[in-house]
Amino acid sequence: MSAPRALFVSHTAVLGGAERMLLDLVGGWDGERRVALLSDGPFRAALEARAVPVTVEPLGALGATRRESAAPGIGALVDVARLATKLAEPAREADVIHANTQKAFVVAAAAGLIARRPVVWHLHDILTTAHFSASNIKAAVMLANSRAAAVIVNSEATAAAFRDAGGKAGLVHVVYNGIPSAPYDAVTDAECRALRAATHDERAFVIAACGRLAPWKGQHVLVAALEALPDATAWIIGRALFGEDRYAETIRIQAKELGVSDRVRFLGEREDVPALLRAADVVVHTAVEPEPFGRVVVEGMLARHPVIAADAGGVREIITAADEATRTGWLTPPGDPATLAEAVRTVRALTPDARDAIVARAYADAVARFSPAVMVTGVAEVLAAVVSGRRRRT
Repeated sequence: MSAPRALFVSHTAVLGGAERMLLDLVGGWDGERRVALLSDGPFRAALEARAVPVTVEPLGALGATRRESAAPGIGALVDVARLATKLAEPAREADVIHANTQKAFVVAAAAGLIARRPVVWHLHDILTTAHFSASNIKAAVMLANSRAAAVIVNSEATAAAFRDAGGKAGLVHVVYNGIPSAPYDAVTDAECRALRAATHDERAFVIAACGRLAPWKGQHVLVAALEALPDATAWIIGRALFGEDRYAETIRIQAKELGVSDRVRFLGEREDVPALLRAADVVVHTAVEPEPFGRVVVEGMLARHPVIAADAGGVREIITAADEATRTGWLTPPGDPATLAEAVRTVRALTPDARDAIVARAYADAVARFSPAVMVTGVAEVLAAVVSGRRRRT
């Protein structure tokens, strides 16, 4: 099946999880594709490096609208009209518009109306008041119900939240994110040793956490757990992306106050994440709110390490933890440093054979269920069905 001609729209150009998903999606797209970004940044460069056609139409007043905002102002609505008019031209050259973020969906919905093209919203967020204002959720769901030809979600947890907020169940299609295994397979033992030497952790037991620094991502939980793990070191990989610098400073202060700052490495945003995760001993996911998907969980499985994750949201669909014969990882209550520390001790106590069996099972499961090829096929099938249905109607 050849994928339909698609215009992909994304509002941010930082390389977060949703953007990395889109990078792999368009990189494997078997059909004409173009990406329209509503801001400029590293994402544009990454797309260009893969020879993906990309244009930038920067946000104006819409960019200042936050998830917690009660409602968009007049300036934001004017900005939507401006951007939609600009995107209508490339939209007419496509069969379908794929909106990768909520702001992108607002603009794409208007552009699709002008260009008379169907719009598919790829929803990466759990729509709850933990992250969005009630009015923001209501507006997004109303727009989806009226203007989206389909809503792709990254987990059953994301789907359930959309339906619970009033979203039409018939719109929803679950397509899990895909993470390539090749970068993890290519890491050598020499690279791992070099990374350990660079952080002076050659003999330490290293716990790695990877993701943007944000309160709900819960890196502070790992820092607190170190109090009960006196011979362990934490590698915190990532940085604050969306005005969350205060939180980044807070966890540095926390580490000093707990007396563990000499065992916490703030490694920042890195391009060598596969090597860092391979060089660690265990990978943890510490979100205190339900995670829509949980990219780092799959990354840890691909790195062939035990993975300990917060028991909520889409993570429950990735890890099997109920039965020892099928175990692929461990789940712990969100926001509970004591239980996280206990899980780390459990992992350390595993025999080599038991550990190897679990990580091999987890790796095989990650490759089978969460590969870019599976993701691209799933998204292409949804978009092709939307285009086919539209053609039959017209």
